[in-house]
Amino acid sequence: MKYRLLMAFALLGFIAQAQQKLTLSEAVNYALENKAEAVKARLNVKNSEYQIQEVRANALPQISASGSLTYNAILQETAMDFMGESMVIKMGKPWQSTAAVSLNQQLFNQAVFTGLKAAKTTREFYKINEQLTEEQVIEKVASSYYEVYKTKSQIKTIDQTVENTTRVRDVIQSLYDNGLAKKIDLDRTNVTLNNIKSSRQQLINALELQENALKYLIGMDINNPITLPDDTFEITQHALVDETTNIENRTEIQLLEKQSELLVLNKKATEAQGYPSLSLNANYGYLGIGDKFPWFQSYPGAYWSDYSSIGLNLSIPIFNGGSIRAKTKQAQIEIDKLEVDKRDTRLALDLDLRNAITQLNNSLITLNTQKENVNLAKEVLSNVENNYKFGLASLTDLLDAETSFADSQNSYTNALLDYKIAEVKLIKAKGELKSLTQE
Repeated sequence: MKYRLLMAFALLGFIAQAQQKLTLSEAVNYALENKAEAVKARLNVKNSEYQIQEVRANALPQISASGSLTYNAILQETAMDFMGESMVIKMGKPWQSTAAVSLNQQLFNQAVFTGLKAAKTTREFYKINEQLTEEQVIEKVASSYYEVYKTKSQIKTIDQTVENTTRVRDVIQSLYDNGLAKKIDLDRTNVTLNNIKSSRQQLINALELQENALKYLIGMDINNPITLPDDTFEITQHALVDETTNIENRTEIQLLEKQSELLVLNKKATEAQGYPSLSLNANYGYLGIGDKFPWFQSYPGAYWSDYSSIGLNLSIPIFNGGSIRAKTKQAQIEIDKLEVDKRDTRLALDLDLRNAITQLNNSLITLNTQKENVNLAKEVLSNVENNYKFGLASLTDLLDAETSFADSQNSYTNALLDYKIAEVKLIKAKGELKSLTQE
């Protein structure tokens, strides 16, 4: 028996240790490391480095080597006049091989140079987009985290209600056993207790679903057990927005500004298609011909010679039917459309900021009111319990007081959740969501 008790205590200790205590900042940081959206955003930033390398390669010398081996099964013949006589001669030799190296270097190509600037701007765009993605992940995780804690708080409330109702039921049972209470009162109390226990089971089921949703949001294995600290719903004094708050610092605005730079560069790249381009090309190679397979230069019957050339290529577009002009106009339209989006986004972000302030203030007022209601409901319940013991209150009054106390506690929990959600919205409106990654 003693051995079994020791094993049981050891198992309980292992389970308690296996459960991962998850604070909000830990949940957020875990999500930023493991959630698919955050991981892909980081990969996009990494990929932008390779895009820059790809575009930069177009401005660097392009060197290539080539080789060929040809067997002319039937040599071409041609006729020539030589000293008044016509002669038919064969062109070339049966075997021919070449080995060459060529170089091409862009000296002036505005499209290439503009593309390089666009690639660097794209990297900055992806970095800002990574930050925006992280903020979106943080907001989702925080909301889900608080939902889990709300349900856990409701379970604590209903556990207390079960305890209180069970105590009342035991009192009525004792009174009934001594002939001082009616059976209908005992039955009503048991029905109420059973209903409360059923509601508790529903909350437990909802909690499991919410915890699974939270684990999914942060990219954690669903099978990992988690527990939340008791101080999750503490009221924090968040400084409201002052005159220094500027929505221009919001990631959404920075992303649109960077997108505007990309559209301007796209327009310039389109215009560059109508500019002249100049490039340098050079090549050097060896040509071998012979009646037999030309293995190398000293091979009998093989004739080898080298060749080389250097040149400049100038391309000047003269007329393309107006296609470049039309593409440039289209690029300008995209810039104008983005300016409209930027104005609308600024209005939306300013609205979010004002609404977040109002919502937080209203939530704080509601929270204080619900806290007072909890204290009043608790006092009423205590008085009704005492009156019921002395026959000064009915069972209905007692059950109603129990229900009112439980409802006030749940209302307080809901008000607390509304406050924390409003707090997250205000932090987002101020552009400070990254602060949730810190303890």
